[in-house]
Amino acid sequence: MHGAPDGLLFAIYYPILAAIGVPANLAVIVILSRGRCGLSRCITYYLVSLAATDLLVIITAVILNRIVGIYFPFSVLYVTPVCSVNFVLMIGSRDCSVWATVIFTIDRFVAISCPKLKTRYCTEKVAAVVIGAVCGMSCFKNTFRYFIYEPLYTVGNVPWHCKIKSTFYNSPVWVAYHWIDSISTPCLPFVLILLLNAVTVRQILKAIRTRKRLLVGKQAENLNDTEVNNRRKSIILLFCISGSFILLWLLFVLTFLYVRIKNVRYFSGSNYNESNFNLEESGYMLQILSSCINPFVYAGTQSKFRHELRSGIKFSINFIAKMFKS
Repeated sequence: MHGAPDGLLFAIYYPILAAIGVPANLAVIVILSRGRCGLSRCITYYLVSLAATDLLVIITAVILNRIVGIYFPFSVLYVTPVCSVNFVLMIGSRDCSVWATVIFTIDRFVAISCPKLKTRYCTEKVAAVVIGAVCGMSCFKNTFRYFIYEPLYTVGNVPWHCKIKSTFYNSPVWVAYHWIDSISTPCLPFVLILLLNAVTVRQILKAIRTRKRLLVGKQAENLNDTEVNNRRKSIILLFCISGSFILLWLLFVLTFLYVRIKNVRYFSGSNYNESNFNLEESGYMLQILSSCINPFVYAGTQSKFRHELRSGIKFSINFIAKMFKS
């Protein structure tokens, strides 16, 4: 890909992503908040927080950063101080989204593998505290990012756009910050999700085998056993959410390792032929796509969610039809 084709690809890709991601995540927030999907309040808290942080990622990273940058490159949002703030918000919301996935995985691990801890940990109050703590720490950590950017160029004493300062790659303090930042998001989440999922699935499969051995006669042949089906659905939901996260963030992690191991710089500017651009931008596109996937995971794995979604669509269509008639 070169020049114009790349620019055309981005001009099409990001608006489509926003058009899908914003209403999809809003629908998830509304549907799950109503509490009619058969999920516990604890799980609902985590899934709503995941949808809310994904929505923030789409607003800050896709709409305010990419779409505005493509169609309104000289907007006030691209004056360097404002641009720096937007990057802080964008990466802060991204980290919140990543860790929302992690704490949901931890909650399911505790619920399935630690029955003694379940009654104390898997509660609404704990969920609210954990979500608040994770989001607060993610936002605090990224406030330092405001100081790593400098103007790409200056026009009439007005600094425009943001590029990473050269000291970011050379200063021991910034190098340490970058390693800590990248290990905390997404390297550590990668390890935690893979490890916890492996243990959780092992426990679920063990429980399913134990339950089947306890069933006798015709019950042993009953493939519609409620408990077994619920555990299978837990595996599917957990695997789809965390599995999509791993796949869509993998290229981003490889890009970070490539930058540090090869001692090269991140892309900056608008030259589509610049070295490493395709690698970094492809990873970024997949990373943002992960913020649109979960609504489709819920729709594919949760029958009650699909029912509520259909009901909401029918209500909206009927409401709009009545508006036009009146």
